[in-house]
Amino acid sequence: MTGAGGEIGHALIARLASAGRTIVTIDVAPLDQELAARVHRAVTGSILDRTLLDRLLSEFDIDVVYHLAALLSTRSEFTPLMAHEVNVAGTLNLLEFAQQQGEAHGRPVVFMYPSSVAVYGLPDLATKRRLGPVREDEWAQPTTMYGCNKLYCEQLGRYYTRHYKQLAADTVPRVDFRCLRFPGLISAMTTPAGGTSDYAPEMIHAAARGVPYACFVRPDTRMPFLAMPDAVQALLTLAETPRARVTQCAYNLGAFSPTADEIRALVLAAFPAAEIRFVPDAKRQAIVDSWPAEVDDRAARRDWDFAPAYDMARAFRDYLIPTIRERYR
Repeated sequence: MTGAGGEIGHALIARLASAGRTIVTIDVAPLDQELAARVHRAVTGSILDRTLLDRLLSEFDIDVVYHLAALLSTRSEFTPLMAHEVNVAGTLNLLEFAQQQGEAHGRPVVFMYPSSVAVYGLPDLATKRRLGPVREDEWAQPTTMYGCNKLYCEQLGRYYTRHYKQLAADTVPRVDFRCLRFPGLISAMTTPAGGTSDYAPEMIHAAARGVPYACFVRPDTRMPFLAMPDAVQALLTLAETPRARVTQCAYNLGAFSPTADEIRALVLAAFPAAEIRFVPDAKRQAIVDSWPAEVDDRAARRDWDFAPAYDMARAFRDYLIPTIRERYR
């Protein structure tokens, strides 16, 4: 697992460890003690370090790669070259690692890749407002470096799975690439880490801490979200789905699509003293406006029975509000 110290990694490690899986992690920062205690080996290093990956290749027999490491959308806009290095070159290194693992052991390595709603790029707000749920094959013209990186890496995964070294006589693809296009993710267990959709979790965390929050999008801004437990369950479910049922490389996921003002109303219902105002940032607003208000996730529901446990009401009532409230007591 790469990027194990991030929002998804925290929850995924807990689930895999509870199931008795042997976990090897790579992260540029040391894992905190609680997480490190649940993994077999916690390696501090970079996915750009091919020598490190070669060492792990020789030491371990890997069945599944969860490639979570990435520079998120906001930071990627400030450092596009670094974003390309981490998000694209790093992913290419991991795909080659998986291919070599598969060649060494004679079977495909499942490669789980979180992509993003950022791969979409709608031309204007009017188009966004008239569209229904957007399919995986529509409007994939991203306007951010992060979105470009994710879309290209989806294609790299498709290549490694279906067309790797297709002119060579004796080479067999050994990567089983499976990608989830996540919407905005809301976690109660970790603080937001710089995503452009993080206005939703930032709003809740600020209210629980008792500090004012200036939301950087308009009240009417709408985009799809998913609670973190459903995101982790989706990763685990798709990783375990028989290959014959996986009909496409990338799958949309969605659960609820509130406006920013609807999120604010739920937060204020739980924290009546919270101070939440809207101070839209024109540049970040434009990015969110380029993403669909809803995504069509029928393929995931059909192929591997994706069914989020948390709609908006339950996500706030049973997961986000009580957990985050307890976190700041």
